[in-house]
Amino acid sequence: MAVLPNELGIIVYAPALVGDDRRPLAIVHGMEGALPGLRLEWTLSEKEVLLALPRRDEWVVSDRADNGFPFLCNDDENRPVTITGWENPNGLAAGSPPHLEVHGSLHLDAAGIAAGADVLAAIGEGARAFWGRAMPSNAAVEISQQTIDPVRKPGVPPRGLPALRFPDYIRSPEIPHYLGWLNYWSAAAAQALGFPDPTRDAELLSRARRTASGGWVVQLTDAPLDLDNPAHLDTLKRTYERFPEIGGRAAP
Repeated sequence: MAVLPNELGIIVYAPALVGDDRRPLAIVHGMEGALPGLRLEWTLSEKEVLLALPRRDEWVVSDRADNGFPFLCNDDENRPVTITGWENPNGLAAGSPPHLEVHGSLHLDAAGIAAGADVLAAIGEGARAFWGRAMPSNAAVEISQQTIDPVRKPGVPPRGLPALRFPDYIRSPEIPHYLGWLNYWSAAAAQALGFPDPTRDAELLSRARRTASGGWVVQLTDAPLDLDNPAHLDTLKRTYERFPEIGGRAAP
């Protein structure tokens, strides 16, 4: 299934899988529990033909390709929902070890929008993630252009957004690299960012919720982030100003 313009893309960043790690199954079960009626009991063949998985849980536990877990989806090609994960050999911060990346997607319709925060929280909690985000695919493309480097990736961030630095300028894996529409911050990530501050974060707290592990899901705007909307763009810029640690901008 190709990336669609009406997709809510989810990524969380977590410690790498080790030993008989049950987090992949917790992620899948959590995602199903967060979106009523969802069953992730199919995968795709190399020719992108749907294949049913009658023993899905066993497959998720046993298949550790790329030290992650295999691609799963629902059986609705008009409203696709997907999840998969793999180990990234690079660190999330200077000197940090490889990490697990979990990538999912929801259809960007009323049901997907309504469930987005719950789904992100379920994936983040199941992965025991450091941090993560969910946002529409078109916004994700532009936000990815914020990360620049004079040698490795020269350029100018779009729309007057701040320039973000590469992970080797970030001091710990708990510090997010960038912002999304919905942001999953573990308890450690929130502490590293100084969130919440009741005197400065009233607006963010009005759209935030705690997670079972003591982290947060922080929603920037009521509707999915639209960078063509001046109010959304202003909120994104103000949130970057509030958290200078994000993207390594507070590093020397």
